[in-house]
Amino acid sequence: MMKKTQNSNTTEPKKPRKKIKLIIRIIFYGFALIAAIHIIHMLTFDRIIQYKRLTFCSENVTDEIDGYKIAFITDTHFITPTKLTNIVEMLNAENLDLMLLGGDYSMSMANNYVAEMSAQIEILSSVKTADGIFGVDGNHDYPRPLFEAMHDFGITPLPNTGMYISDTFFLAGVQDFHRGASVISAIKTSRNSDFVLLISHNPDLSMSQNTVGIDLILSGHTHGGQATFFGLWAPYFTFTKRVSAHGQRFRAGFSESADGVPVFVSRGTGEYVPRVFARPQVVIITLAKT
Repeated sequence: MMKKTQNSNTTEPKKPRKKIKLIIRIIFYGFALIAAIHIIHMLTFDRIIQYKRLTFCSENVTDEIDGYKIAFITDTHFITPTKLTNIVEMLNAENLDLMLLGGDYSMSMANNYVAEMSAQIEILSSVKTADGIFGVDGNHDYPRPLFEAMHDFGITPLPNTGMYISDTFFLAGVQDFHRGASVISAIKTSRNSDFVLLISHNPDLSMSQNTVGIDLILSGHTHGGQATFFGLWAPYFTFTKRVSAHGQRFRAGFSESADGVPVFVSRGTGEYVPRVFARPQVVIITLAKT
């Protein structure tokens, strides 16, 4: 009797194909997990205002303003009166020396803008400070009604102008970048030895105008990238220059002007949706001697 021979054509399951399916599955679940994390963050943490505290050191900070405390609020689009009132109550417990407003109080047009902006300005004017409240306009603002409302509620507008807050502290502001901003006009009466702080709604200004002589620039406008990948990369800033011509440079936090001057960009306080890893914030800065 002839022995049966094993069929040489019989093959084992193809392992490479199984590995490919496994890799595809891992990638799919990885993307699903990342998407879920971002959605959860958008619906939870990104709806909670962050009170970001930082200390800014400079050789031009004198004994007179060492420990000086400044609040900075910008881009308050769509924030509810209740939330804005809560912010005011929080700030009134801070013993602030100064409060600065960075522009963009409403995204409505014409008459609706005046009503919404005026309501915000009225609420913000109730923040208690030692040396007052100052502000500038943003790209979504109408300067004339904005500055009139500021005057009505005791807030000082700084359209391409500056003034001394103390003997060694010069505060300046510029109009919106695309509305005739002039750094030279804003700081022309300051001295080289002064601590000079400039408010500019759009941080791109610092790349196109001379900022020598300024110690710190405060800006907003970019909303922290609005929708980001873990807060590290804003796709919108990579694929378009509509918000900023400088990519990720001014997404949020500290950067530098073309002259090497520190620029701090707030993510803004408004509730525009969606915010993804770009929490709204109120910034509280304490000045310190080096």
